[in-house]
Amino acid sequence: MSIALAMEKFPEKIAVGIFIAAFIPDTNHKPSYVLQEYIERYPPSGWLDSEILFDGTKMVILPGINFLATKFFQLSSIEDLELVKLLKRTGSFFIEDLSEAKNFSKKGYESVRRAYIVTNEDLAVPVEFQQWMIQNGGIDVVNVVNGADHMAMFSKPQELCVCLLDIVDKYA
Repeated sequence: MSIALAMEKFPEKIAVGIFIAAFIPDTNHKPSYVLQEYIERYPPSGWLDSEILFDGTKMVILPGINFLATKFFQLSSIEDLELVKLLKRTGSFFIEDLSEAKNFSKKGYESVRRAYIVTNEDLAVPVEFQQWMIQNGGIDVVNVVNGADHMAMFSKPQELCVCLLDIVDKYA
């Protein structure tokens, strides 16, 4: 979602926004829409040993080790997983804030070319959901990193680099 915010604010400075196994907003719905869809399809009750906490009205997530190992890093090296175990912390989808934000605009966000890199062994954001977001989000170009889990930069770094270079060659 961070790249979408940058695209909205600085469209003239961005040649292409590249989403890698990431949530893609659109201009027809609130920025929270795709996250709400994800939670509806893949409820927190299925996030294994993760802890769902509430800080006031905001949902906060502490991903569990088993969840990370089996859904995010299942094809990454054990060294990368061990590092993640040491560095894990709570996070948020910021749904509450994004549900109050204005829709992304056609003049800002939608004026920037958008590329998506599918990670086809992703168990955190399943391929079916990635495909739905691609159709919903008006993506200009789609590349696939075969054999990549959610963290393609760890599980398939060279293949990811090839995809990134391919996209940059088209739009830079």
